[in-house]
Order: sequence, then structure tokens, then C-alpha cells
Amino acid sequence: MKTKIYMVVGALLVTILASAQKPWTLQQCVDTALANNRNVKQQALTRKTREISYQQARMNLLPNLNASAGQSWNFGRSLNANNTYQSANSAQTSFGIGSSLVLFDGLKMKHNIDIRKADMYASEQDLEKIKQDITTSVAAGFLQILLNKELLQIATDQQELTKTKIEQRKGLVSAGKMAEGEMYDLLAQESKEELSKLQAQNTLNLSFLDLAQFLELDHFEKLDIVAPENLSESDLHLLSADEVFASAITHRPEIKGAEYRLKSSESNVLATKSDFYPSLNLGAQVGTGYYNLSSLPNASFGSQLSNNMSTSISLNLQIPIFNKFDVRNRVHSAQIGVESNKLSVVNAKLELKKSIQQAYYNAIGAKSRWDAALKSEIASREAYRFTNQKFEAGRATLYELYQAKSNLTQVLSEQVQAKYEYFFRIKLLELLK
Repeated sequence: MKTKIYMVVGALLVTILASAQKPWTLQQCVDTALANNRNVKQQALTRKTREISYQQARMNLLPNLNASAGQSWNFGRSLNANNTYQSANSAQTSFGIGSSLVLFDGLKMKHNIDIRKADMYASEQDLEKIKQDITTSVAAGFLQILLNKELLQIATDQQELTKTKIEQRKGLVSAGKMAEGEMYDLLAQESKEELSKLQAQNTLNLSFLDLAQFLELDHFEKLDIVAPENLSESDLHLLSADEVFASAITHRPEIKGAEYRLKSSESNVLATKSDFYPSLNLGAQVGTGYYNLSSLPNASFGSQLSNNMSTSISLNLQIPIFNKFDVRNRVHSAQIGVESNKLSVVNAKLELKKSIQQAYYNAIGAKSRWDAALKSEIASREAYRFTNQKFEAGRATLYELYQAKSNLTQVLSEQVQAKYEYFFRIKLLELLK
């Protein structure tokens, strides 16, 4: 039985470890960041608050209903049932229920509903904007890790190439066909490349740390990612700046959020103007009470509640005549708010267009650098191959070989950096669309 238990526990541990070490996809990183990010949670709470305010604005159209109860004691002269005063203590109990309904308020409640609705939609767009910004940041961090992985692989390959050279030269030195001093030069070169590899590894670790912190993960030591399947040049399509802007102007959350805030300010002007109009309220009350005078016989509690029952209906009309120009000045302030939000909409569109144009031309520049680096890679590889042959034949110095190898390493690094920058700019344009 113990053996079976150990086997089951071991299998579970293996499963847990295997799942823990499974590489993360870009979508998993984005989903985790959105689920853990505190800005997203905070904005979601703000959006919920706006929704509650909108619901309350709608509920304000309903009549209210309130009940009341009161108890009072009088000592000394009190009013009796004959409506005369006499020296006696008295006690009075009252009960009532009342309701009121706004019949007309210059459509202020209707405009308040429009304000709260626009604020709620603007808050939703703010939440969507935060999510899209997080998606962009995660994608940038994800691609940075892929870039650093390739840079580390380049540094590793260059070091392995030098190690191979060292192994080849050891036999030549032992046979007396090569000066031992050249071995020291190779070992020094290997040390430099080892340092470059360690620096590349450290840069990769830092990029993993950045991603883990963005995902709100406690540990990143075993974090790994898998490259997306569509991350190849054939799967990428460079959208024009005009094409992206034409779509983004109607879909981007920062534009829609600014437009909703403009609608809110316009409704606020109408709601403020409503105070120029009269308001009419309908009220209804039902009440009864019990009266007790200490020096006289009193009717029973139940009979008094029945006999003292009273019902009333009231209409209350309030007409504004002069309020020290308060309404006029509040209307002017609300109109200034409208003009300010109009400028915000224009500014949001200009900023969006600027971001799209920058992303587009950055993508073109990255693609040009990538193409140039690919051509330079072919030439640099050929130059290194030719220099290596000359070195093997004794017609080139070790310094010339190092120089050719260094040029090739630099070109490979530039090619990888241009490639991933191009990938990022393409994905950024897709997100902006």
C-alpha cells in the first residue's frame, strides 16, 4: 500500500513539475498579465462604480415611499381634545407614510441619466485602453526575450567556434607546427567570448525578470516562452498608415473614451439649463396618531388610530425667479467643459495619428535595416570563410581572423535586432488598427 501511495505522489509531483516548466505562449502571458495587473483591477472597480451611478440615475425617475413614527411628551399646559389648553401632562404618538414623485424638472433627471451613461461607457473604454497597453507591453517584453535568446545563441556559437579552433591548434602545437604564443591569443579570444556570452545570458535573465514582474509572478527562474508560430516574414503584412488610421479612428478606446466624455459634458450643459425651468412635484401622505391626556379619560389606542386617520395629496410648484446668477454661471462653466472635451477629442485623434505614423515608418526602417543586414550577413560570412582559409594556409594573421569573426558577430546581432524590431512594429500596427 505504501509503495502505491509513493508511486501516486511521485506521479503527481512529476506532473506538477512538468506543467510548471512548460513554456508560456504569448497569449498565456497576455491573459496572465490582464488577470493580475492592479491597474486593470482598479479600473474595473471604477467602471463598476460608474455603472452603479448610471443605475441610480435611472432609479431616480421612480417615486419614493417612506414611513415615519414619532412619540412626544408634554409637561405642564397641554392641548386637549377640545382644542383648549389646561394644566395636565400629555403624550402623543404619530404614524405616517408618504410618497412623492417629480412630475417635471426641466428634464434634469433625463439628462443626468445621459451623463451617467456616457461616463460609464467612457470608463469601459479607459479599461479597454489599459488592457491594450498591457498587451503591447507584454508583446514587447516577449519579443525582447526572443531577441535576447538569439543573441545568446550567437555568442554561444562564436565561443564554440573558437573552442574548436583551440582543439585544432593543440595538436599543431604538440607537433611543433605552430607557435605556442598563438594558443594564448586563442585562449584570450575565448575568454572575451565567454564574457560576451555571460553578458548575453545576464541580459536574457533580466528580460525574463521584467516579464515575470509584469505578469506579477513571484518567481521567474523556470520561466520560459515559446515563439509564436506566425512569427515569420511570410506571415507578416505591413499595413499602410492611412489604412490603420481609418480603422483606428472608429475603434480605438482612447478615441471612443474622449467622445463619450464629450457627450457627458454636452448632457451636463442641458442638465444645468434645466434649473432655469419650474419644477412640479406630486406628494401623498397618510397619517394617524394617538393622544393621551393624564387628567382626562382617553379613547383606546386602536379607536384613536382609526378615528385620527388623515390623507392628503399635494402639488408643489417651484418657479425660479432670481438665484444670484448661479444657474447662468454654472451653464457657462459647463459649456467651457464642452469646449475642453472637444479639444481632447481632437488631441486624441492627433496623438493616435502620430503614433500610427511613427510605428509605420519605424517598421519601414526596421525592414530596411533587416534587408541590409541579411545582405551584409552573406558578405560577412563569405569574408570570414575566405579569411579563415587564408589563416589555415598561413597567409593571414590571427588578428585578421578575429576581425572578420567580430564583423560577422556584429552583423548577426544587428540582423536579429532589426528582425525583432520589425516584428514588433508590425504587431503594434495590428494592435493600433
